[in-house]
Amino acid sequence: MKHTIGLIAGAVLLAAPLAAQETSLPKQMSWTAYDTGSAGYNQAVAIGAALQDTYGINLRVLPGKNDVSRTEPLRQGRVEFSATGVGGSFMAQEGAFDFGAENWGPQPIRVIAANNGGAINLGVGVAGDLGIEEFSDLKGKRVAYIVGAPALNVNTEAYLAYGGLTWDDVEVVEFGGFGASWKGLIEGQVDAAFASTNSGMAYEAASSPRGLFWPPVDPEKADAVAAMQAVAPFFVPNVASVGATIDGTDGYAGAGYAYPVLVGTDATDEELAYAMTKAMVDLYPSFEGKAPGINGWALDKQDMQWVAPYHDGAIRYYTEAGLWSDEAQAHNDNLIARQQALATAWEELKAEAPENWEEAWAEKRREALAAGGFEVVF
Repeated sequence: MKHTIGLIAGAVLLAAPLAAQETSLPKQMSWTAYDTGSAGYNQAVAIGAALQDTYGINLRVLPGKNDVSRTEPLRQGRVEFSATGVGGSFMAQEGAFDFGAENWGPQPIRVIAANNGGAINLGVGVAGDLGIEEFSDLKGKRVAYIVGAPALNVNTEAYLAYGGLTWDDVEVVEFGGFGASWKGLIEGQVDAAFASTNSGMAYEAASSPRGLFWPPVDPEKADAVAAMQAVAPFFVPNVASVGATIDGTDGYAGAGYAYPVLVGTDATDEELAYAMTKAMVDLYPSFEGKAPGINGWALDKQDMQWVAPYHDGAIRYYTEAGLWSDEAQAHNDNLIARQQALATAWEELKAEAPENWEEAWAEKRREALAAGGFEVVF
């Protein structure tokens, strides 16, 4: 899928100073986010502080161990938004992996805004005491697998694919959450785990006796990059300047994608979505620089043609700001049509009640995408 960050020139990119301390957002709000200590959690807390200082809004950030636990409160309407990753956005939309379970299915995700910082990578870090230099060196090593977190696991699988490996080539070590996997790396229970380079856990690992190393991704190795993107099409080679072992260096050549992504669903009230989008832009000067990697929320870094559709309320704000285009609308309409095709296929399969749900849904899903002329992934 297209993943290009629009280059938008002009003064409109600069968030204007707040003219008044008013917003239609509720005084009490809740988001889900990644585990405590993760970049996503830290950024949500910083944004919450800006909401409190400017509007007197109390933002409760609920850490979730995995994609399912972050998305369930959103599905139930117990939180307004989720600051998630590709798992709680793209994979939830696709009804893929854990979201393909019979009690889940494709979700009508809608994007509010996304962090397309470029300053960080999302990669697999390895213990620095192993002497690993390339991802191919992970063969036979212990690699973390997070139960209930398809995004983290697919991302790890993509890096393995870059190194010519699969899960069968490594020793899989299961953990109940992101934080536990990195504690496992620090304590010697596992050798490699996935995280954003600016994660607090990555910094902790880097300062531990084992140390930390990020194996590189060479964009010139076309076959390796293609193998990576065949597993995770949202990855783009990128040189990070922020993160554990990276700060103050010439950068780390790895890969990245939008993270975190602030999402609601098609049931999210349009006025709420509009107000949240506006607040993210208006408050940017207040939370800029307040957490590692947080500057990727800037208005000029928004990608209006991402892999999940934007909410109508967000589109209204971006249109008023002069950032929404006919091309963005066409792309968005196509993504919503994709979601509808998946939802229809899901309901049809439920009516058929197959004995082997997982296998049947995987086939039905691919058939529906192909029949609709949509890109088939997973």
